[in-house]
Amino acid sequence: MARVKTKFVCQECGYETAKWMGKCPSCGQWNTFAEEMEPRAGDSKSQRGISGGKIEKIQDITSTKKERYSTGSREMDRVLGGGIIKSSLVLVGGDPGIGKSTLLLQVADYVSRQDLKVLYVSGEESGEQIKIRADRLGVREGELYVMAETNIDIIKEFVENEEPDLLVLDSIQTIYSPDISSAPGSVSQVREVTAMVMRMTKVRNMASFIVGHVTKSGAIAGPRVLEHMVDTVLYFEGERHFAYRILRSVKNRFGSTNEIGVFEMREQGLVEVENPSEVFLKGRPVDAYGTVVTAAMEGTRPVLIEIQALVTYSPAGFANRVTTGIDKNRAAMLIAVLEKKAGLAIQSSDTFINVTGGLQLREPAADLAILCAIASSFKEIPIDCKTILIGEVGLTGEIRGVNSIEKRLLEAQKMGFEKAVIAQSNDIMKDIKMEIIPVDSVRQVMDLLF
Repeated sequence: MARVKTKFVCQECGYETAKWMGKCPSCGQWNTFAEEMEPRAGDSKSQRGISGGKIEKIQDITSTKKERYSTGSREMDRVLGGGIIKSSLVLVGGDPGIGKSTLLLQVADYVSRQDLKVLYVSGEESGEQIKIRADRLGVREGELYVMAETNIDIIKEFVENEEPDLLVLDSIQTIYSPDISSAPGSVSQVREVTAMVMRMTKVRNMASFIVGHVTKSGAIAGPRVLEHMVDTVLYFEGERHFAYRILRSVKNRFGSTNEIGVFEMREQGLVEVENPSEVFLKGRPVDAYGTVVTAAMEGTRPVLIEIQALVTYSPAGFANRVTTGIDKNRAAMLIAVLEKKAGLAIQSSDTFINVTGGLQLREPAADLAILCAIASSFKEIPIDCKTILIGEVGLTGEIRGVNSIEKRLLEAQKMGFEKAVIAQSNDIMKDIKMEIIPVDSVRQVMDLLF
C-alpha cells in the first residue's frame, strides 16, 4: 500500500512546508500550520481548463460589452460598478452577524423577480431557517430556489440541471470537495472549491456570489489567492452598536474600486441610505468645542463626516491616546505637530478622538479637521458649526492640498455650510458659493480659528 503523503499548510496565507513550524515565515502568524494530505495526481477537478486549450489572436477576439442587471439596490449597484455582470464571481466578506446573508437574500429575491433563476445554497443554515429570514424580509414569489448542502459535487450537479442565472454560496468555508481529505474551511478545501465555482461561473455564463468568513484581524479567512481568483471583492463593514453598514469595494475587474454603499439595518432588512452626509451629521451638537466637520472621498462620492475630540488632564502622568475610526499613529503624529508647531502643551494630556457613525477614515484629507478638533477641545473654544475644514497636514506644519476638492466643497455647500478652510495650493475652477479661506500652515489656522 502506497504511503500517504502529508504537508503542513498555514491556514492564514497558504504557505506550505514539509514539517510543522511554530511561526509562518510568509505571514508571520503563530500556530497557524495544520497537517493536510496531499491530493493524488489527477484527483483535483479544478485542473481542467475553461477554454479547452484554444488559443486566438487578440485581433480576432470580438469584444462585446457585458450585460448587467440590477440588484434592486442603487447603493449595491454603485459598488459593483453598475450592477451584476454575467460570468462574474463576487466575494463578500464581513464580521459575523453584520448582515451578509441578509443582503444577499434580498439581492436574490429581487433578481428572481426579474425572470431570472436564482439558486441560494447555504452550508450554515437549514431551509427552514432561511425561510424564517425570508418571511421577515418580505421575500415575494419568484424563481428563487433554496438548497442546504455542503458537498460541491452535489451543488455542481444541481447547477448543471437547473442552469441558474445567479448562484449564491453561503459560505465558502463550509463547502467541501470529497476529493480533498482535509476538513472544510482549510486552505486546500477553500482553494479547490473556489476554483470549481469559478469554472462553473465562467463556463455557464452565470453570476456567482460567495460569502467569506473573516479573521480576528478583519481579513478574509483562507489563502490570499482566494481574493486573486474572484472578479470582485466586497467588504461589509460596521459596528454592531450602530445601525449603519458600509459595503466597500476593494477589488473590481468590471468597475472602480474603493466605492462604498451605505445601508441601514432595520427589522425588515437592509435599507439603502441615499444621503450619507445627512445621516453622519444627524444629531451634531451646535456651538460645542471639540467637534469639526470634514469631507472625505469614498470612491467617487464625497461624504461629510463629524470628527470629535476630547482632551483632558491625565492624573496618572501617562497620557492615553484612544482613537475610533482613524489610525492611532496618525493621531499621535498630529498631536506632535500641534505641540511643536502651534505651541500647545497637550502631550501630557489624555486625548480621545472619535469619527461619528462608525465610519473608518483612511485618507489624509481629514488631518486638518482632526488637528483643529483637538485644539478646540484643549482651548475649550468652539469652531463655527457652518465651517468645514479640508487638508493634509505635514510634519513641518504645512497644509497640503487634496484631490477632488471641488466635489467636496459642492457637497458641503449642498448641506448648508458657509465657510471652508482649505489648503492654499488647491485650485478651484468651479463657482463655489461659499467663503473660501486658504491657509498654508498650522500656525495660520490656529490664529484664524482661535
